[in-house]
Amino acid sequence: MALIFDTHAHYDDDVFDKDRNELLESLPSLGVGAVVNVSSSISTAHSAIALADKFDYIWAAVGIHPHSVGDTNSDDLDTIRNLAQKPRVVAVGEIGLDYHYDHPKRDVQLYWFEKQLELAVSLNLPVIIHDREAHEDTLRLLKKYCPRGVVHCFSGSVEMSREVLSLGMYIGLGGTVTFKNAKKPVEVAAMLPLEWLVLETDAPYLAPTPFRGKRCHSGLIAHTAARIAEIRSMQVDELLKITFENACRLYNIMLTE
Repeated sequence: MALIFDTHAHYDDDVFDKDRNELLESLPSLGVGAVVNVSSSISTAHSAIALADKFDYIWAAVGIHPHSVGDTNSDDLDTIRNLAQKPRVVAVGEIGLDYHYDHPKRDVQLYWFEKQLELAVSLNLPVIIHDREAHEDTLRLLKKYCPRGVVHCFSGSVEMSREVLSLGMYIGLGGTVTFKNAKKPVEVAAMLPLEWLVLETDAPYLAPTPFRGKRCHSGLIAHTAARIAEIRSMQVDELLKITFENACRLYNIMLTE
């Protein structure tokens, strides 16, 4: 089977504390060739880099998730700027907007999303975008700053995906495309030009069927890839090869599948 590139995982999450090293050491044997471990806070940015320094198939992204920006200050932004220039860091993320809980308040989320978009553009790094129930504001700011990057765990419509593509950004699909009642992810998977698709887990979350509700890891992308290949009437190995190459372009990583 072609190698897997998991463009979005969170192996610093505490659910991996008991067996993190053992799991990460096993992933290459499951066909995983590359992973980007994505931070959500200052502390996880440091741990993401530490994991990338330890495992040669892991890279890091540094950024502050919308749920974590409530007490963010200018010193934190400077820290992200400094960490983003480390050798194993390939993106600014996970950044964006989450209006599902409205916590912190939207104006706070918007302020720090803009600041981190400005930072990424100034460093010429791609962004990893979190967009939950905030499609209008997310698109507005992406159009304003025109960053390179990916909208991860894409939950929008086919129409929104076309707007994202028009900005030259990638779309990340994960385990939700396998869920029984999935509609929008399936529609997007069917129409998305293959050169703009990347695969992800969001590990430890959103494990694909038949592992839904269990701890997710990068090896389970094989199930997501199989479902997307089925939707598109293509071979799984071909899909994995293309998405591996796409992820390398997205993150400017020189690898051969």
